[in-house]
Amino acid sequence: MDRHRNKATILSILSMGLGQIYNRQYIKGLLFLVFEFFCVSYFINNLGRAFWGIVTLGDVPRTLVKGKWIEGDHSIFIMIESLITIIFLIIFLVVYIQNIRDARKVARLREEGHRSNNFVQTVRYVLDYKFPMAMLSIPTLGILCFTILPIIFMVMIAFTNYSSPNHIPPVKLVDWVGFDTFKNLLALKTWSHTFYGVLTWTIIWAVLSTVTTYFGGLLVALLINQQGIKFKGFWRTILILPYAIPQLISLLVMRNMFNGQFGPINQYLQYFGIDQIPWLTHEIWAKVTVILVNMWVGIPVSMLLIMGVLTTIPRDLYEAAEVDGASGYQKFRIITLPMVLFTTAPTLITQFAGNINNFNMIFLLTGGDPVKGDYQYAGATDLLVTWLYKLTLTQNKYNMASAVGIIIFVIIASFSIYNYRRTKSFKEEDMIQ
Repeated sequence: MDRHRNKATILSILSMGLGQIYNRQYIKGLLFLVFEFFCVSYFINNLGRAFWGIVTLGDVPRTLVKGKWIEGDHSIFIMIESLITIIFLIIFLVVYIQNIRDARKVARLREEGHRSNNFVQTVRYVLDYKFPMAMLSIPTLGILCFTILPIIFMVMIAFTNYSSPNHIPPVKLVDWVGFDTFKNLLALKTWSHTFYGVLTWTIIWAVLSTVTTYFGGLLVALLINQQGIKFKGFWRTILILPYAIPQLISLLVMRNMFNGQFGPINQYLQYFGIDQIPWLTHEIWAKVTVILVNMWVGIPVSMLLIMGVLTTIPRDLYEAAEVDGASGYQKFRIITLPMVLFTTAPTLITQFAGNINNFNMIFLLTGGDPVKGDYQYAGATDLLVTWLYKLTLTQNKYNMASAVGIIIFVIIASFSIYNYRRTKSFKEEDMIQ
């Protein structure tokens, strides 16, 4: 009874496409055979070197012989090439397994008396019934190449000693060092003091910037939404201008306005007899300044979001509350705030995660300054992400930067997943499914 299935399975195991050809799906079988031919040809030339490279990262550095450089192994190029080859091998194995399953499935249909689909019928079936999956495969391939591959590469770098001045290819080789980079970052005093300091400020910044912009936007939205407020369209337009202007321009303008020596804000304060304030050069004032500027840029976003939610709250709820004698504060606490939080909770979590990685605000406004003498390549207002930038592009501490990047990912992913799953909107969606 299983003769077709067994034969098709064995043939597909022997070579991709043979099972399809046995099932009289000749074009599909030939496509599988061509794919296997190119893959096998590629693996013959590259697979052995890939496994050698991923283990050793090269054996011979570039050397100077009689005034001439003799090229050797470039550890990072070897790592990237090996990683690409191994990922391609995984893709090949997935397709190989799918080839076996497809041949066995079609053979089972033959045993039940059905005719095998020809190539045109198979394409039509995919377009009619598997179209979403077919279309999703294109962005999935892009994510694999431009997101997953770089992330894996970054993780691998964190377990090497790839940093200046002693381990920069091609003059020097890079070696695997295990968890030494993480140990140095978390335990070695010269690095751990900077890491914990920057991490603490990153969390404080993320909490304050999220809370101030969100509840500031809520306050402005409630004020505009009040009955009796005239020219609501005008107020909405004026208050959205800080968001409509490109953030690059806004931050550079703010940087000049808060300049401690010739900025207009300090000049205005002098008219009232107030001494100049070191907005960007004093540690505390610099942190206050970035919070204030972030409110200026971020409140309009929250305002627009919350105003959209306010228009969806049924008026009947407020009328029923008024009949029961509820005050304005009680209506806000019992009706408005829960409804707004229910709708915007996922966005609030996203804003918090985005503020942890708010590179533009810090880099364009303060550059991470003022300088802090007991920090390793970091300033008083540096976030983990701006510190990572400095470690990578100005100090060539690639392994340390990769370790910081992994820690950022773990923090954001853990917080976002945990809190999103606790929101009422997620629980109701899960119940519907």
